[in-house]
Amino acid sequence: MEDNSRQLEFTEIDLSEDVRTTEVPIPDRSTLARAPLDKQVTNGGVLSSERRFAEEARQYVELRGEEAAFVPFMSYWPTYGVMSESQRSWYFYWRTEVRAERYPDTDLSYLFVHIYELINGIGWQDPEWGYEQLKRLWVNYRERFPQLDVYMQDWLVDYGFVHQVHISLTEIMEITSGFLPMEISDMELHRLLTSDMSKLSLKLLSRYYEYDITLNKFYRDQGQSALERYIPQVMVVMESYLQRTRGIGLIDHLQLTKEKSIQRTLFRKAVYDDTLYGNSIDLTFVPVGESVPFCSLVTRIFRCTENKLRELLGFRGRLRGKTLDTEFAQVIERYLDKVFAAEQEELKEKPTVRIDLEKLAVLQQESDYVREALMMDELAYSDDKLALDNQLLNQHQGMQVIGEQVTSKKNEFSTSPQPEDVNVQRTTETMEPDDGSIDLETKEEVFTLEWEDSFIAELDDEWILFANEIAPRHVQVIYALLGDEPDRELMQVAERNGTMPALLLDEINDVAMETIGDLLIDNDRIVPDYITVFEHVKR
Repeated sequence: MEDNSRQLEFTEIDLSEDVRTTEVPIPDRSTLARAPLDKQVTNGGVLSSERRFAEEARQYVELRGEEAAFVPFMSYWPTYGVMSESQRSWYFYWRTEVRAERYPDTDLSYLFVHIYELINGIGWQDPEWGYEQLKRLWVNYRERFPQLDVYMQDWLVDYGFVHQVHISLTEIMEITSGFLPMEISDMELHRLLTSDMSKLSLKLLSRYYEYDITLNKFYRDQGQSALERYIPQVMVVMESYLQRTRGIGLIDHLQLTKEKSIQRTLFRKAVYDDTLYGNSIDLTFVPVGESVPFCSLVTRIFRCTENKLRELLGFRGRLRGKTLDTEFAQVIERYLDKVFAAEQEELKEKPTVRIDLEKLAVLQQESDYVREALMMDELAYSDDKLALDNQLLNQHQGMQVIGEQVTSKKNEFSTSPQPEDVNVQRTTETMEPDDGSIDLETKEEVFTLEWEDSFIAELDDEWILFANEIAPRHVQVIYALLGDEPDRELMQVAERNGTMPALLLDEINDVAMETIGDLLIDNDRIVPDYITVFEHVKR
C-alpha cells in the first residue's frame, strides 16, 4: 500500500523580482469569455451584478471625491465591488475632476467604470448631456488608450438609438480610426444621399469603393488632402447633374429602395443593466453596401476624380480599369478644372508692399503741421463769429439737423472760413427728409434678378432659388455679361463695388454650385448651355 502520510513540499518561488502590475496590458475584451454573472438574492429575488452595479451607482451619483493619491487598478469587468478603499478614493476624486472638464492621467479600468455609469443613466438628467460626457471622455483619453475606439463608437451609437439623441454618425466615424458597423454606415450614407450630401466624407465613401484607397501611391504621396476635399464635392455635383438631367438622384437612379431589418444588441461587452432600456433594438435600413451597381458606380467616380486630380497636380501615372461614362466624366472633369483653377488663383503670391520710410517721415511732418495750424485757427475763432453763424442758421426754419451734429461754417480742411451762403447750401444738402427717403448722393439702386412673366412657368425651382441667393452686385454682373461690351461693363461693376471681376465671377459660381449644381460662368462668359435662360431676364 502506498504511503500518503509524507509531508507536502512547496515549490520554491523567487519573490525578489519587482513585479509592476500596472504595466500588464489589459487583454482585448472581445477575446475574453465572460464569467458567469454574480447573483445576489435580495427580497426574495435574484439581482444580477449589472443591476447591482446600477443601484450602487445611483447611491454614489452625488459623491464628490477629495484629493487622493493615484492607485493602479486593473480589472476585466471593473465595478465598485472589485475596488479597494484607496482605489475608490482615487476614483471619486478623478470623476470629480472629469466632471469639471479636467482629465488627469488614470488607468483604463477607472475609465470604464465611469462609462458604465453614464450608459446606465447615472450622472445626467438630460440625455444630450450624457452623450456629451461620453464623447468627451472618449476624445480626451483615446490617445492614451487607443483601445477605447473599439468600444466607444458602438456604445455611442447605441446610446443615440436608446435615448433618441440627435448624433452625427459621421462625426463618430471621423473621431475613430476604424469603421462603424456596416449597417450603421449604410444608414448614415443613405441619410446623407437623400437629405444632406454636403456632409459626405471620404472616410465614409471609401467603405464602398472596390479597393483600398490608402494603399494608393498618389494618396500616400500628395493626394490625400485633395481626395478628401474634392471627392465629396464631386458626389454632390453628380447628384445635382442627375437631378437636373433625369429628374432623379443617385438613390433612385440605382434603385436603392429595398430595406432590410436586423436586431442589434445594446451595449455589448459593457456592464449594462438591460432592465433599463432592453437587451436589443430593431433596425430597418437600406443595405447600400450590398448593392453591386452602387459600389461599381462610386468606384468609377473615384477613379475619374483621382485621374483628373493627378493631371492637375502633375502626378505621373493613371488608374486603369473600369471607366466612367463619357457624359459623367465630362461633368466631373469640367467641374474640377474650374474649381481647381479658381483656388490656385487665390494661392498666387500677392504683390509685396514696400514702404518708403523717408516719404513716410515727410508725410508725418506735414500732417503735424496741418494739425497745429487747425488748432491755432480754432483758438482764434471768436465768439462773435459763432453767434453770427447761429443767427444765419436760425433764419432757415425748414432745415433739419441730423442727430446732434451742426455743420460748421468753417471748412475742416481749410484755415480760412467759407462764405456764409456756402454754409447754408451744404447744410441743406445733408439733411434727411421726414418721409425717410435716402439722400440722392448716397442712394444705391437695388438690383434683383427677374424673368419675363411668360417665361417664369418654364423655370425650375433651382433657378428661382439661385435668383433669391445672389446679391445685387451679382445681378449687375449678369447684366454686364448680357450687354454689348461685357468686359468693359464688368470692369465698371467691379470698380463700383470695390472689388475685382474675377472675385465677382467666382462668387456667382459658388452660389450656382449650391443651387443649380453646376458652374454658371466659364471664361468670363455665361456658359452656352444656360444663356437661353438669361435671354428672358428683365433689365
